[in-house]
Amino acid sequence: MNALDYFNARLQATISPMDYMKLKKMNPDTYFLLDVRNGPVQVRSVTIKDAYIIPEQEVVNRLDEIPKDKEIIVYCWDVWCNTAAKVAKFLLEQGYQVKELTGGIAVWQEMNFPVSTLTLDNHSSDYCGC
Repeated sequence: MNALDYFNARLQATISPMDYMKLKKMNPDTYFLLDVRNGPVQVRSVTIKDAYIIPEQEVVNRLDEIPKDKEIIVYCWDVWCNTAAKVAKFLLEQGYQVKELTGGIAVWQEMNFPVSTLTLDNHSSDYCGC
């Protein structure tokens, strides 16, 4: 793969927080933001505003909650976590349109974009999976 092919593939598979905010504002019903982070409940309580939460280890059993008629934007912790990439690959194999939000929630918070604080189910897994 040459550099041009790499960057074309990268841009096709990812979306930046700024691009997501802009596109979501223009077409709010086109996207489905999916928080797939695993880990301790107390650290997952802050999420991107309006994100739907399905931890990575639960995605297989909760596919019926993910719409096929929208572009799915998945995110995890940060640039070092590959959980969102694993979920994106799986969803693509299932026929979904998927992009990974670059930088995860860490970059989102660094940019002071809107977040929500949630009370999560205490039965959720503490497994990281990164």
